[in-house]
Amino acid sequence: MEIDDEAPLSDSVTIAISLSPSSSSYSSSSSTCSASVVPLPFSPIQQTAESPPFRPLRMSESGGMLSLAGWSHDGERLRFVDAEGNEWGNVVNRFNQLATVKGGRNGHQEVVKWSDFGSCIGMGETAEFGKEVLRAIRGGRRDWKRDITKSELHSYWCRMTDPWLDSRILLFFDLCDRNMDGRIDGREMKQVISLISPINKLAIKNKEAEEYAALIMEALDLQHRGYIQASEFEALCKASLPKGSSTISYKKNHGQQQEPISKAEILFRSYWRRAWIIGLWLTICFALFTWKFIQYSHRAAFQVMGYCLSTAKGAAETLKFNMALILLPVCRNTITWLRNNPGLNSVIPFNDNINFHKVIAGGIVIGVILHGGTHLACDFPRISGSDRSVFRQTIAANFGYQQPSYFQILSTTEVASGIAMVVLMMIAFPLATKWPRRQSPSLPRSVRKVTGYNTFWYSHHLFVPVYALLIVHSMFLFLTDNLVEKTTWMYIAIPVLLYAGERIIRAIRSGFSEVEILKVSLYPGKVLSLKLQKPKGFRHKSGMHPFSLTCGPEDDYLSVHIKTLGDWSCQLYSLFEEAVLTGLKQYPKIYIDGPYGASSQDHIKYDIVVMVGLGIGITPFISILKDIATRLKKSSINHAASGEGSLEKIPLKAYLYWVTREQSSFNWFTDVMKEIADTNQKQAVVEVFNFLTSVYQEGDARSALITIIQSLYQAKYGIDIVSRTPVRTQFGRPNWFNIFSKLARRHRGARIENYYVKEKE
Repeated sequence: MEIDDEAPLSDSVTIAISLSPSSSSYSSSSSTCSASVVPLPFSPIQQTAESPPFRPLRMSESGGMLSLAGWSHDGERLRFVDAEGNEWGNVVNRFNQLATVKGGRNGHQEVVKWSDFGSCIGMGETAEFGKEVLRAIRGGRRDWKRDITKSELHSYWCRMTDPWLDSRILLFFDLCDRNMDGRIDGREMKQVISLISPINKLAIKNKEAEEYAALIMEALDLQHRGYIQASEFEALCKASLPKGSSTISYKKNHGQQQEPISKAEILFRSYWRRAWIIGLWLTICFALFTWKFIQYSHRAAFQVMGYCLSTAKGAAETLKFNMALILLPVCRNTITWLRNNPGLNSVIPFNDNINFHKVIAGGIVIGVILHGGTHLACDFPRISGSDRSVFRQTIAANFGYQQPSYFQILSTTEVASGIAMVVLMMIAFPLATKWPRRQSPSLPRSVRKVTGYNTFWYSHHLFVPVYALLIVHSMFLFLTDNLVEKTTWMYIAIPVLLYAGERIIRAIRSGFSEVEILKVSLYPGKVLSLKLQKPKGFRHKSGMHPFSLTCGPEDDYLSVHIKTLGDWSCQLYSLFEEAVLTGLKQYPKIYIDGPYGASSQDHIKYDIVVMVGLGIGITPFISILKDIATRLKKSSINHAASGEGSLEKIPLKAYLYWVTREQSSFNWFTDVMKEIADTNQKQAVVEVFNFLTSVYQEGDARSALITIIQSLYQAKYGIDIVSRTPVRTQFGRPNWFNIFSKLARRHRGARIENYYVKEKE
């Protein structure tokens, strides 16, 4: 499986410069240097003609200090400060905030405590690592734990940001050289590994730290002396650390000129389907509002209530339309069926059905405010307070020729039912928003007790009495007795029947689809994996939702991975956890409803497929990868049997970018990734990129040793130390601009489809 654009890992011999006698400490007075050839059995990055040659150590001009002079400015390969937004001016500001005035031989001066060094240089979250950097800079002297003046801090800052890579590598060597004797042994290397692993939120056990330390010693200590020196460590760093940004980069092709695409064209290509649907919806709403507004402007009641009446009735007409329309996007079976029509699917964004449902809900809120607000604040006061002669000449017949008071109007069936609807909506609508559904920690504790997915689900079913009240509300209008004008039932009849029919079919179908649970697995991060018996006649396409199936269409079982993110999934996880831990194997009953369509099921229609999954959002793409692997196997079998290629339709290239913040997430799909890698060896169709955001960006000193170990381990065993699969894990957040730019250049003219699924319940 192709992971990135780095040179392949291979056995090689790299020439490095060794120092004799060896010393990396600034206190060393030796300046005698000699060159030797040090063979490195694992060289992840090949030396190129463009690479600067290694140079011996030399005395610094300031005298006494050894510095490694060699490579040109390369701030990306080993940084002791943050890559962005951390300049000397920021350091000064933090120093001023933390400084205290202290007297001394040179009079009073501002100083900061040595323990605040990490905070001053921008390593507040990794203060322990900052202390180790200070110890290394001060040469490990007995008095290294002394207060720091601003001038000293500036000299230390210059040392950490030295433009010469070799100088920073030497500082890194001193950091690993715990006793500052110019040598690093296996015990010291293990101590540094144990220091940086929690900083990067990596679960590296004591035995693993010993193994990684031994791996470094094996690669460098070829003479079996039990230690490594600065020159050997320098060669390892230059060979293993990234040459630039950790993300995919590209160089401008000056030979081919591309016509620039305007921002307007990009926006049009991306959103034209959504735009015309929203535009059509707004046009219909505006037309209905205008039609009813004009109609009531010519009614007798207009003389009493004026434009307030026209506004209320116009809003009421849009409410009828939206109350009917809001049910259609959540008719899952209907949407799945319509999605299979290529003509409709090309012009209607069925994949945005839930977002459109939310937009319509917003339209309903606006309609309720206009309709109910103008009635309560304007129309009803005008009815009760209007001139009696005008009242008798216009709308008296609708009220039995008796002018009502404001409270008498509120007690009518029409108004009471309308107020009841608004109250139910005020309960359901807020509970459907993001924070209550996800039980956000920012909410008060008392509020979190009555929120969550279950609360959203059951409160959303208040729409049943809402629609019943809507019919009642429309049948008791006090301004008209004409049944032809009572059109609410005409708007909502078909959508209500369609939705009710779908719910009945789903209930019946799921009732007959109880399945046997074949396997239950509990993964770190509270992820529940269920392997289920596949019902007869059950067919699905890879990438379908909800609870994305992580099995391929050709598998004889069904599997899902569910992460605990809310109250519903937490209860589900707890039920199966209890069954697994007690060993009773009495699992809850599982019924299957679906499958339902999703945008990612259309991946075989495109030449190039780009999939981006955040956390558990990778689940639909696992099914797609397994589908591609199955089709590749069929192609190989058919080719071996008949000598001809298979007609199985698969993308020419599929890219998966999995971004997660927890190392344990990679355990969820270890077997799948290995299977994909084995299948992908002959035909490099799939490229997988793992990104772990808890680890500092590649090139950062806090993760540099992890990167070195990762390169050595994968070169020797072919396995990544983080994911435990052949897929190499990259650190930090992806640079999407670089990634998509390179993909566009590589596949110019191809049909590229991009899928993105974030982590959600």
